[in-house]
Amino acid sequence: MEINIPDVLAEVTEAFARYEVALVTNDAKTLTDLFWDDERVLRYGGGENLYGIAEIAAFRANRSPVNLDRTPERTIITTFGRDFATASTLFRRESAPGKIGRQMQSWVRLPEGWRVVAAHVSVIPEPV
Repeated sequence: MEINIPDVLAEVTEAFARYEVALVTNDAKTLTDLFWDDERVLRYGGGENLYGIAEIAAFRANRSPVNLDRTPERTIITTFGRDFATASTLFRRESAPGKIGRQMQSWVRLPEGWRVVAAHVSVIPEPV
């Protein structure tokens, strides 16, 4: 299996960048569109466990647009073959001093393009 095929890595990196922009601008439609449109998709968030695209879409539609700015760091995107990838990043928010966020996503190339099929977001105290 080939890891990080340059053109595939570029595609996933672009999809991840679209997700990041949509996240900090509260573009609920784009965020929902970038998830697999299926009841088997899941997103474990900082305070919610979302199963299926309907729950994810409802969460996005009702999320407050306040304090969404963040600074990602140590982002690692790894592709496996031409159709699967993981994206992981740490992030910081000025509104959450002393905390660091962690985000992991599994991406799959589907007929409609790259989509998140599983995601996990958590925030922990800043490690010493």
